Amino acid sequence: MDPGMNQLLKWSIENSENPHNDLTATTDPKAERPSGHGLNEEAIRSLMGGPSDADLMKSSMAAIQSPDISLDNKLVAFDNFEQLIETVDNANNLENLALWTPLVAELSSAEAGIRRMAAWCIGTAVQNNVKTQERALAVNALPLLVQLALEDPDDQVRRKATYALSSEIRNYPPALKVMMHHLPEELRPGGVVNAADMDDVDKVMDGIKQASAKVTK
Repeated sequence: MDPGMNQLLKWSIENSENPHNDLTATTDPKAERPSGHGLNEEAIRSLMGGPSDADLMKSSMAAIQSPDISLDNKLVAFDNFEQLIETVDNANNLENLALWTPLVAELSSAEAGIRRMAAWCIGTAVQNNVKTQERALAVNALPLLVQLALEDPDDQVRRKATYALSSEIRNYPPALKVMMHHLPEELRPGGVVNAADMDDVDKVMDGIKQASAKVTK
């Protein structure tokens, strides 16, 4: 069942269990009708017949991938997509909707703006979220992100790729290990790097940022 409809059903049941508590049944003319408190935006959209967040995510990715959509409109779709996955539930739903593979594929786009948005979305999705960090690792996003961070000719792409790497490795040792493997030897600090130690992570990321800043177009 659609998540929005599921919450709508739950809300409806909860608010029909105690009909005698309905303020509208009192004789007090000032009594207020119960509000929609407890319903999120997705549930309200379902009630009104609008698309769910899942529908919007899928349609955004379809627009991004379509050869018939202009670059400007693709970037608008990507911006909408990024805003949708700012919520943990939507970020986690990327796997269920089979959107991780097409998202990572856009890191290899010929258009710098598309590469930038793809990296940005990955960084947003994996931030403080072990479930999505696992998925980004599983779909091999890290080698591409390292390459973009250190070699892409576009400064904004490098910045967003660096952001995505930083979000992916924090508190997630498997991703840190893979990233370290793909970094040039001169960017690998000596000794053990602890993914849970933010000072350790910051030192590694500072090295990547410095190397990124030296890239010429």
